[in-house]
Amino acid sequence: MLDIDDTEDRVHGRQQLSLFHAHYDSRCFLPIHIYEATTGKPVAVILRPGKTPDGAEVALVLRHVVKAIRRRWPRVDILMRGDSHYARPEAMTWLERNRVGYIFGLAGNPVLLGKVAGLAQDAALGRIEGEADKVRRFGAFRYAARSWQALRQVVARVEASSHGSDSRFIVTNLAGAPRWLYEGVYCQRGQAENLIKAHKLHLASDRTSCTKATANQFRLLIHTAAYWLLHTLRGLAPKTSFWREAQFDTIRLALIKVAARVTEMKTRIKVALPTGYPHQQSWALLAGRAIKLPP
Repeated sequence: MLDIDDTEDRVHGRQQLSLFHAHYDSRCFLPIHIYEATTGKPVAVILRPGKTPDGAEVALVLRHVVKAIRRRWPRVDILMRGDSHYARPEAMTWLERNRVGYIFGLAGNPVLLGKVAGLAQDAALGRIEGEADKVRRFGAFRYAARSWQALRQVVARVEASSHGSDSRFIVTNLAGAPRWLYEGVYCQRGQAENLIKAHKLHLASDRTSCTKATANQFRLLIHTAAYWLLHTLRGLAPKTSFWREAQFDTIRLALIKVAARVTEMKTRIKVALPTGYPHQQSWALLAGRAIKLPP
């Protein structure tokens, strides 16, 4: 399961690919991040201009990633998950032709809102009757926008609350109950925002201050390598350990940026930690497990 999203990378000069983005009210890059949802491992981080990707660009990125995975694992099932930026007809058509599942957000419009008018009314009546403070209803129907060449399954979530009625939509080629597709599959993509936060803030991958785009892309690769190293280090901790769920900035400050005396010998390297260092046992445990990893 692959989560795809983009994030603002604000610039402070006239670097290549920087553009003004009205939503963020800044000149920025808008790099695309792709992560494997189950493990949180990075799959691709691609520097790109500060504008919303169009259908041809989304299809190009997905094609590149999917083909790279299939070269190594030809029979693997792949599910792409993202917000409405990626519900492009070019991308969905290519994914359908290449045996790839997808579930994307879909921007609402008068036609979609008209199709769920009955659900909205039923949810409002349920709230009036005291069913709950927030009442949700789910539905599914076939729909084709003008730019689409085929009918596709759309899932709707309608919510009635003290703030009024709110309708959200997703488009997918997966089978399943509407509520499960929305809450059990699509909404779980929120974890990708935490992964981007770890990459961008905890590892400072937004320091793309070079003039050339190729240099800034290389910076992203270096930061992705740092992400991979810290992710691996965290995975070496016992499952019940505090470090197994620690954020990258905590690991960096508590386990890596530590003063120590290093003595190089013929057959080993000796590290002497300060007596007042509070994480000596954790440091020794993770170091011992790290040296057993394959090269």
